[in-house]
Amino acid sequence: MLESLVGSTNAERVLLFLAAREQGYAREIAQTFGVAPSQVQRVLDRMERDGMLVSNEVGRTRVYEFNPRFPFRDQVAALFRDVLARYPESLQEKLTRNRRRPRRKGKPL
Repeated sequence: MLESLVGSTNAERVLLFLAAREQGYAREIAQTFGVAPSQVQRVLDRMERDGMLVSNEVGRTRVYEFNPRFPFRDQVAALFRDVLARYPESLQEKLTRNRRRPRRKGKPL
């Protein structure tokens, strides 16, 4: 939807993911959308370099979120939350389901 505004489909996906969950890491975002982690990492690096995102290390994982000092953080997050509301229910559910811990082996779905 906003690909022309943000520059690429992967940039739109990253911002959509972060607006829905507030933070995430490259592999998680890539698996959600079925793209290569290197493509997502490139977008995350660019957005961090430009000041829109910040990251920190949690163990060995680099977690990204909107930069609280970015002047348009609230407006960008609100725009992408609004865009998320216009996506199909299946994608909305996939993005808002925030499970961080792995499922116990053998546990039924």
